[in-house]
Amino acid sequence: MAALWIELIGLFAGMLGVVAWIPQIKEVWVLKKHDGISIPTFGLVATALVAWLIYGFLVRSPSIIIANLAALACISSIITGVLKLRNPHV
Repeated sequence: MAALWIELIGLFAGMLGVVAWIPQIKEVWVLKKHDGISIPTFGLVATALVAWLIYGFLVRSPSIIIANLAALACISSIITGVLKLRNPHV
């Protein structure tokens, strides 16, 4: 495992990445706005995050694992919210 200070930098970077999704989550879940959100793009981002998560497990990096799990939760929340808004009867 990497030195603790390296993992802390990774956790900080991951936290910033997750915080960056909060305004988008608010737009979808609180303000009920979904215009301009591309589900295929978010699906691709989610796929990239899964790949990074697998990489994190392979290199045994807690910061990569935690950051990508949190980011996946954010992306999944946005995708779910957008799909609910676009298909309210499903």
